[in-house]
Amino acid sequence: MRKIRTAILISGSGSNMEALIRAAQAPDYPAEIVLVISNRPEAAGLAKAENLGVPARAIDHKAYDSRKAFEQDVDAVLRKHEVELVCNAGFMRLLSPWFVGRWRERILNIHPALLPKFPGLHTHERALAAGETVHGCTIHIVDEGMDTGRILAQAKVPVYRDDTPETLAKRVLAQEHKLYPETLKSCASGLLNAR
Repeated sequence: MRKIRTAILISGSGSNMEALIRAAQAPDYPAEIVLVISNRPEAAGLAKAENLGVPARAIDHKAYDSRKAFEQDVDAVLRKHEVELVCNAGFMRLLSPWFVGRWRERILNIHPALLPKFPGLHTHERALAAGETVHGCTIHIVDEGMDTGRILAQAKVPVYRDDTPETLAKRVLAQEHKLYPETLKSCASGLLNAR
């Protein structure tokens, strides 16, 4: 069975990355994780990926004079590895229109809120401050805006009166770890069927 060659972009510990890699280890899973890239060399997810048998490399955005130069190198590495689909998993860089154009409809992102509510950062704090009774996570296609791309899937969690941002984040993260592998599976299946 041919599998869609998939890369994961991270900036931190890589818990969603780990969920995707573990799901992709199943023989009948339609995506193969062939590469992990972090824009932060100190990201704990790099060692985690290597321990799970996936090549990982740091491309430090701070080493570049411009966002475009950084993204050109990321693009070159993805193409060298013959990547077909990109999953952002805690990748804390907004991608430029140039990069999005190169990978149009082939970059997924997971966001810890029920978009279009609470794009950007500090979603759990903002949901609590707004008095939300339901919160969750969203997987969407990356476009030129911040968390504005077409929504592919969402999972909801209740918000409790005694929730803190930390307790709410933990409940949302548990859903992220289920939703992202399921969504990648259906996207990769669709890509396979479209060819």
